[in-house]
Amino acid sequence: MKLHEVRPPEGSRKKRRRVGRGEGSGRGKTAGRGTKGQNARSGGGVSVGFEGGQMPLQRRIPKRGFTNIFGTKYEIINVKDLRNFASGETIDREKLREAGLVKKSVGLKLLGAGEILHPLTIRVDKVSRTAREKIESAGGTIEVA
Repeated sequence: MKLHEVRPPEGSRKKRRRVGRGEGSGRGKTAGRGTKGQNARSGGGVSVGFEGGQMPLQRRIPKRGFTNIFGTKYEIINVKDLRNFASGETIDREKLREAGLVKKSVGLKLLGAGEILHPLTIRVDKVSRTAREKIESAGGTIEVA
């Protein structure tokens, strides 16, 4: 078999249906759109979510809660996530990103879930009281930016 002899499998490539190209094609005149109505017009059709005038679902369901657009978002890490770092190491956002523990460039908060046994120096934006106690009891320090 040569490159010029290669053919796609039978039935895998279907010809595009050309509509509106004369009555003899079987898809002429109205081109499969029927007669009159919103969908027969050029540019016609309804928008996404339109339910024929019925109150759309996104407006029927109850809305709850509040999103504070000025609130600071924090990415969470726990004390147990710091186990794999070497004793005495200084940990900041870049080290955590290299380790795959944080992704976004938002605030960083350390929480106290888990245990740590070796001292570390940690630079974060916020820290919980239990996390601070656990790090300091292991001999480490926390620098809050």
